Amino acid sequence: MRVKDGRISERRFVMKRIEVETSPHTKVGRLLRMVTLYKKLLELFKGGKQMNEIKTSCAPTDQKWQTWEDIDWIKCQHWVRKLQGRIVKAQKEGKHGKVKTLQWMLTHSFYAKALAVKRVSSNKGSKTAGVDKKIWSTPNVKFMAIAKLKRRGYQPQPLKRVNIKKSNGKLRPLGIPTMKDRAMQALYLMALEPVSETTADSNSYGFRKERSCADAIGQSFNVLSHNTSAKWVLEADIKGCFDHISHDWLLNNIPMDKVMLKKWLKSGFVFNKELFPTEEGTPQGGIISPTLANMTLDGLQTMLAEKFRVRSKSKNANAPLVNLVRYADDCAPRTAPVLGVDAMMMMEEGPPNSVCRN
Repeated sequence: MRVKDGRISERRFVMKRIEVETSPHTKVGRLLRMVTLYKKLLELFKGGKQMNEIKTSCAPTDQKWQTWEDIDWIKCQHWVRKLQGRIVKAQKEGKHGKVKTLQWMLTHSFYAKALAVKRVSSNKGSKTAGVDKKIWSTPNVKFMAIAKLKRRGYQPQPLKRVNIKKSNGKLRPLGIPTMKDRAMQALYLMALEPVSETTADSNSYGFRKERSCADAIGQSFNVLSHNTSAKWVLEADIKGCFDHISHDWLLNNIPMDKVMLKKWLKSGFVFNKELFPTEEGTPQGGIISPTLANMTLDGLQTMLAEKFRVRSKSKNANAPLVNLVRYADDCAPRTAPVLGVDAMMMMEEGPPNSVCRN
């Protein structure tokens, strides 16, 4: 090191700051000092990077509780709802890449996994087992199930096919997943619902949060109680809606993890101890199936509104109206007599790009 005017050079000062011992002015000494300096800088860089990753990480994947009873459910719900709000905001702004990132964070968090296990182990179907004949009935089993909800290596088991009687005497096929498959569907539904609720038709009332059949009845009264309201009420029921939705359409249009969705759609079902493949449709009995069916039918309301627009209500002009009120796959268009046939024909064709037909 050179000393100028009795002062230590800047280079020597820096070397002392990083605690590097000076050695004689030889080539070997300089080389050793450079190697030591490089190692120190590399350690500082790695430490700063890890600290930055810890500060910017938002998905709590670590286990903070040791038992099922210790879990703070209010904190879990608050964190999940906060992240769902961010997904809604990103969807409205058209930031689809950010939506995928936030969905990944939610599906990999401990909070969301705990809520998914709680949902499937405390509802009415919690006592019904799938093909593995297992249920989650004890707190210890429920807590251990949280750690099993992992995307890597996940393979759903076939559904257990059960037929139940409908009110008209016909049989309705239900596909019952295993407890683990139900929990995985509930987990990914938390990430899909913010998107489906943002893009849903305003007059769709079936299988949606904070909506019920009473709301559909109230909307029907609102569109029929005026003097200029439509005079016809046409009822439409899509035959086998859940059973005939195209898998290709779902994989191309549903904004969620395609790998997970494909595994659920192609899992097959077991009936009378025989395994059958599933080539189309979503199983009635799956937690995520109603949302998939709703997203398939979304667009009917917009399509009818664009086709049958409100005209000027002057004395020499008519004001044809078509109002659609939908509860899942049951539709009730309110229309003028001259438009009834056209409206029903458009209903049979389905919304644009949809493959669910009457």
